[in-house]
Amino acid sequence: MLYTPSVLTTPRALKEELDQVISRTNICIEQHLAPAGQVTPETRGWRHSRNYVELIIVDESERLRPTALELLRDRYDRDNIALILIGMPGLEKQFSHYPQFYSRVGFAHQYRPLGKDELLFVLQRHWRALTKTLDPEDFTDAQAIAAIARITRGNFRLLERLFPQIERVLKINELDTITNDVIEAAASTLVIGVS
Repeated sequence: MLYTPSVLTTPRALKEELDQVISRTNICIEQHLAPAGQVTPETRGWRHSRNYVELIIVDESERLRPTALELLRDRYDRDNIALILIGMPGLEKQFSHYPQFYSRVGFAHQYRPLGKDELLFVLQRHWRALTKTLDPEDFTDAQAIAAIARITRGNFRLLERLFPQIERVLKINELDTITNDVIEAAASTLVIGVS
């Protein structure tokens, strides 16, 4: 299950949202597992008998307050649910201030920037999602690839934030080609830190 807290998520909201998403997930799985046409209390949305969720992935986890982290630790301990926290570099240092939580951190992994081939692979899929074809040999596409590589520095999360803006710029301006100017306009709408 994937969960992204809002900027002001309170521990109470976190608990309620996690409970709701876990319940929905369990109900969907039970409905899928039930033989066709068989109605059980679980498929009617009543209390389910089993928790099928084995992993919770929390994105933007640096947004969580200490009490919310404690709530996640408690769920990890009580329900035997694996937990992956995704956030900005240095997240593990932030967690080191909370010994009860930090003692359960298995490891911290910092993802390296996408290499040239990986970036091209991801870009081809984004172009295809926009019903376009990416040709690295084409001058316009090569410029677009270079602009994206320069702006994102191979950061996958930034790349994923950039493409909805590229799509927006294309639509607003009634354009059909992803150019260097389109990418620059899209990037100007994002808050991009300097590293």
